Amino acid sequence: MSTIATPTAVLESFNPSTGESVGSVPVTPVSQVGTIIARAREASAAWSNLTAQERADILKPAAKVFADRAEELGLLLTREQGKPLAEGIGEVNACGARLESELDEIVRAIQPEILRDEGVQSTIHYDPYGVCASITPWNFPILMPHSTVIPALVAGNTVVLKPSEQTPLIADEYVKVLNQFLPEGVLQIIHGEDDQGKALVAGDVDLIAFTGSKTAGQHIMGSAAKGLKRVILELGSKDPCIVLEGADLEKAAAFAARNSFRNCGQVCVSTERIYVQDSIKDQFLAKLTEEARNYPIGDGQEESTAIGPMVMSEQKAHVLRQVEDAKSKGARVVAGGSEHPGNFVEPTILDGVDHTMDIMTVETFGPIACVQSVKDGNEAVSLANDTEYGLGAVIFGDEETARKLSRKLTAGMIGVNRSIGGASGMPWVGARQSGYSYHSGPHGHRQFCQLRVVSTNEG
Repeated sequence: MSTIATPTAVLESFNPSTGESVGSVPVTPVSQVGTIIARAREASAAWSNLTAQERADILKPAAKVFADRAEELGLLLTREQGKPLAEGIGEVNACGARLESELDEIVRAIQPEILRDEGVQSTIHYDPYGVCASITPWNFPILMPHSTVIPALVAGNTVVLKPSEQTPLIADEYVKVLNQFLPEGVLQIIHGEDDQGKALVAGDVDLIAFTGSKTAGQHIMGSAAKGLKRVILELGSKDPCIVLEGADLEKAAAFAARNSFRNCGQVCVSTERIYVQDSIKDQFLAKLTEEARNYPIGDGQEESTAIGPMVMSEQKAHVLRQVEDAKSKGARVVAGGSEHPGNFVEPTILDGVDHTMDIMTVETFGPIACVQSVKDGNEAVSLANDTEYGLGAVIFGDEETARKLSRKLTAGMIGVNRSIGGASGMPWVGARQSGYSYHSGPHGHRQFCQLRVVSTNEG
């Protein structure tokens, strides 16, 4: 008697600009997740026995591959995620350009440290946890895996990556690049949706590094608590930008527009709330409106495009609901606001918003600049802190006042008369419900390690 083979389920990826299929990957059966983790566990013995420098040296040749394939992989990223092609290529290039220096930084960060006291020496060792689960989002679908996979590997962990179901193809290619150089089982990828992610979190892993929504992060933390697994969570935010008297208004407006609209507002540190002092609000709004004209929407593959589409229709619907709620409560559309087909949302400026509106309290993740008037810096800080989140915050004003007020903000990363991006080696860290633990920079790299202290007698 003949048997009929069960077809393998596939995860199909669609271009958010056109709706056309970009390609597909096989869905990982939930029943196989435990086997994949076990393979990672088996591979960890040999991988962890290497020195950090040896592990870094194995990974260094991948830098050239990313550089050589930047245009090819950048095009795939743009077709799958929607962002302008230059940004897609730039994201891949960043993986290659930074890799060697980042590997060296990680190696330095996790070298043993020696403490001495009279008659005793204590050595702090940065050891691997074992198996790391990395769960990453779709907005930066190659840089987000890169930010957790690389430090986890150099620390001596093996990794199982679960990328977003919205962008599986570019993540698959990322893993293939690294696996040209890695031993078998050290880095594996699984594809699917919530069921696969939940199975990975519930499986025999030691560390979970997650970037995504607060709600998903809460579920992960709850599940991890049962086994007291370590977690690194980068979650949502509602980043404020404060603009006060004494600010360079052209610089402030250019930043506010870029940080509200880039990647169609789909950035964890997008500016989602703008608080402007009454006396300069009209001037600022005029400059912000002028800046908004520099962000035409369109297919990311078109050279004229500055902003691509929302990655999916559900995200567009969420953004438009928030805009309509704000308008119904008195907000005024200053620029944009027109309806567009498909997944496109026009960069929009709303004036007259306040905290009774959903758009000022719930994460938007869309290209909407919301402006609220304040009488002074103290009121601006009070409103900026009126949130459950705390990832990034920016303040523009005279240098002395801005610096003083910056220390009253509850965000993890704060920019004074500039973006939150700072000196090399800074950690990527959130406060409140925007994160738990952190990554990047020497401080962040050590989060992928189990500290062990060995104390011995001296003399």
